[in-house]
Amino acid sequence: MELPKLSAKFFKTAAGTEPVRDWLKSLPAAERKAVGDEIRVVQFGWPLGMPIVRKMESELWEVRIRLVHRIARVMFTVIDSEMVLLHGFIKQSAKTAQSDLELARRRKSLLNS
Repeated sequence: MELPKLSAKFFKTAAGTEPVRDWLKSLPAAERKAVGDEIRVVQFGWPLGMPIVRKMESELWEVRIRLVHRIARVMFTVIDSEMVLLHGFIKQSAKTAQSDLELARRRKSLLNS
């Protein structure tokens, strides 16, 4: 059996919450499954490019997930062989909002401190 190239891990806040896990739990079951399936594709196929993964900047990528009536994104970084899920959201416009990018950047910077 093939092993994943990356293990997936949720970013954890200082308070111990896992924002991406909480976001996933808020989604309907079919959407949760779609997001999980795409994350698994990245885990087994890393490194990947478009249309599944887009590099946003150095050490920051997004998994692109097309749901039935909307689009989801999960931003992540890779540390050693771990895919750290930093931020998940439903896309509201054609361009990724600066606030979503900033949040992922801030969480990524906390991993290195």
